[in-house]
Amino acid sequence: MGKAVRVRGRVRGLVRRVREAMREEVGMVTSEYAMGIIAAVAFAAVLYKVVTSGQVSGELQDIVKRALNVRM
Repeated sequence: MGKAVRVRGRVRGLVRRVREAMREEVGMVTSEYAMGIIAAVAFAAVLYKVVTSGQVSGELQDIVKRALNVRM
């Protein structure tokens, strides 16, 4: 019985430490938000350039034309 009590005490201590650590890391700070926004804008810019490039634009138009010309 003594061993089970010690294990239970260790588990409670571990749970307490995890909860304390989680309270300290509640959310992102302003610099992390800024870096996230910069990364999202950069990804959007690259995606826009790829989608509006001549080859991709032509392929997308071809896909739309084939989809509209399908007989049902």
